[in-house]
Amino acid sequence: MNHFAINRRTFLQNGSTGVGAAALASLLANDSATSADTVPSSAAPRTHFAPKAKRIIYLFQSGGPAQQDLFDHKPLLNKMNGEQIPDQVRGQQRLTGMSVNQSSLPLAGSAFKFSQHGESGAWLSDLLPYHRDIVDDVCFIKSMHTDAINHDPAITMFQTGSQIAGRPSLGSWLSYGLGSENDDLPAFIVLVSAGQGGQPLYARLWGNGFLDSKYQGVQFRGGSDPVLYLSNPDGISAGRRRAQLDAINSLNQHQFSKEFDPEIESRISQYEMAYRMQTSVPDAADFSDEPESTFELYGQDAKTPGTYAANCLLARRLAQRDVRFIQLYHQGWDQHSNLPKQIKGQAKETDQASAALVKDLKQLGLLDDTLVIWGGEFGRTSYTQGVLTNDNYGRDHHPRCFTTWIAGGGIKPGISHGTTDEFGYNIVEDGVHVHDFNATILHQMGLDHERLNFKYQGRRFRLTDVHGEVVESILA
Repeated sequence: MNHFAINRRTFLQNGSTGVGAAALASLLANDSATSADTVPSSAAPRTHFAPKAKRIIYLFQSGGPAQQDLFDHKPLLNKMNGEQIPDQVRGQQRLTGMSVNQSSLPLAGSAFKFSQHGESGAWLSDLLPYHRDIVDDVCFIKSMHTDAINHDPAITMFQTGSQIAGRPSLGSWLSYGLGSENDDLPAFIVLVSAGQGGQPLYARLWGNGFLDSKYQGVQFRGGSDPVLYLSNPDGISAGRRRAQLDAINSLNQHQFSKEFDPEIESRISQYEMAYRMQTSVPDAADFSDEPESTFELYGQDAKTPGTYAANCLLARRLAQRDVRFIQLYHQGWDQHSNLPKQIKGQAKETDQASAALVKDLKQLGLLDDTLVIWGGEFGRTSYTQGVLTNDNYGRDHHPRCFTTWIAGGGIKPGISHGTTDEFGYNIVEDGVHVHDFNATILHQMGLDHERLNFKYQGRRFRLTDVHGEVVESILA
């Protein structure tokens, strides 16, 4: 330990912000991450108990899909189409600024027909013909609810457990707690559908927050160069790149010996990961070895890099390579008006590929230990936003109840959990809060959400804050 000389200025500067204290604690083998109640951020990850899943593919549908037009069949809405939502149903629930000044709140029945499918008899609208093939493989949670009513805090809460930006994302918590099973690819990879309009997405949704930067998500893009600045520029050979990295690492090691800043070590490891990714990323993103039957399964859009279908296929390939957490984002579900037309387009873009991913993982024997999640940040109102006509309506944000589905990884297949009232506006039975949902996800990965924590600025933080209960009834 004597060669780790920390100068006085560095010690005081870092100590005042807590970084120096953390470094010193680590040096003395007394860092919080080594306590019996937490999971260490070491190269030898461990779980709190036997996991049911090894990896997660999270298909996040940004904008808030309308559950009444997709999964939660409410015939009363069609029967009472145009009538005012009863006061006792709405109660004192708040409205957004988009509909709070409407003179009336008429109920809007779905423009789409529903029918039951599979042995489970799950209800689906005719917008989702490919989902009919997987209803007996998934668990529909129809009683999801959240605290946030607008997009930014709602999506931030789903991804980080807090409405306030700056906390680590779910993928970062898993990377911190479990480490990686692949030396040549990041443990946490992000795929965003290209060319989609709608609510903005931002890198802090897959950020590491106050955790080490090596736990942040790495975004892959469509095209021949999936990771920005990864490929060598013209005239730079692999040998020259290796020599350059050796020189940079030598300088970083020298700086680390003076300051003992753990971020310097992370920088070194990330440089090395990037070097290995120059080979592993093109291999993972090259679909030329996929048979034509794969594209028949996922749809021909899967041949176009950056599309939702291509990202679903890439997610399967990354799962085969033991990437622990693969996060997909697909924008465009924010349908305040012209919903019947817009939701048709969204369903067409996502239905086949979402179902294909579940079927593909199942036929490859990967679904049993892969958790697949489909859902957005909140649902939509049962009343219309704007003018209701015979063939058109919109729906505002509704955080009180909405539908998500989850499959594989030790989840009971072919069931629906939770129920909403006949208006699709309130939860009647078995509500699942965001914190409950995240606690359950961590549980299936072998982690106790109360014990996976990190001490920062004098307080222990966790993904579920001070809330959350594992939803035991959906576990196989």
